[in-house]
Amino acid sequence: MAVVLGPNRYGKAETRVVRVTRDGGAHRVKDVNVSVALSGDMEDVHLTGDNAAVLPTDSQKNTVFAFAKKHGIAAIEDFGLLLARHFVDSQPTISHARVEIHEYGWERITGGHSFVRSGGEVRTAVVHSDGAGAGEGTGGGGGESVVSGLRDLVVLNSTGSEFHGFVQDEYTTLAPTDDRILATAVTAQWRHRGTDARWDDSYRAARKALLMAFAETHSLSLQQTLFQMGRRVLEERAELCEVRLSMPNKHHFLVDLEPFGMDNDNEVYFAADRPYGLIEGTVRADDAPPAPAAWN
Repeated sequence: MAVVLGPNRYGKAETRVVRVTRDGGAHRVKDVNVSVALSGDMEDVHLTGDNAAVLPTDSQKNTVFAFAKKHGIAAIEDFGLLLARHFVDSQPTISHARVEIHEYGWERITGGHSFVRSGGEVRTAVVHSDGAGAGEGTGGGGGESVVSGLRDLVVLNSTGSEFHGFVQDEYTTLAPTDDRILATAVTAQWRHRGTDARWDDSYRAARKALLMAFAETHSLSLQQTLFQMGRRVLEERAELCEVRLSMPNKHHFLVDLEPFGMDNDNEVYFAADRPYGLIEGTVRADDAPPAPAAWN
């Protein structure tokens, strides 16, 4: 039996960068977590320990900090593309770069320099690049891709959700219902057709589409709601071609108040932490270009 080296990559994970832009008395804060993964001509380092092809992960970390100073951080998609292209174009042994960025939002309280973290929601972006010239003339096609998204977008409908008509077997105890709380923490990723979108506008519009579809869908299942959310994003945003969603069902169970001589007409619930149902799915346009081999 022969033993060979399979696909591999390496990089510096979770470099946390806070960039303060000082425009006179009005400051702006960008708080991001950057993870870099590089791949290419890395056979020797694995098989013989020869490090001649290796850009140290410490150098990758330093590059992130230096680029934050030199270029600033505007949309995280642009910052990710800048880094990914740099690593491929500057290192002959690197043929592909993956950069993932999570952004933590801050809102101004008052004045020019006081901020508060804006909830638990996190904006995300994953960039793949084979170099600055990889997408030339193709709108960022074959050699580059950008996937934007968010995680921990917590939403709840207090009514307008049903669940019935499901399979019942000898282990089924769940009662059908035509009125329940539907709550979830949305993780969503949407793939762009190219690499030249207006990232911030696109993000805000996709997020709004997710929220409006969740609010306006009379749900017969969380799966149905998931599809309607993905469909709304694609119908409203022509620059996007595919949406992936992961949505845990944050169960809310009616509390039995009869022992206390009280009725409970869908008013008092116990919010269960775990276990939970986990619904995941992909919604794509029928003309979507093929996804890169490493979508994530």
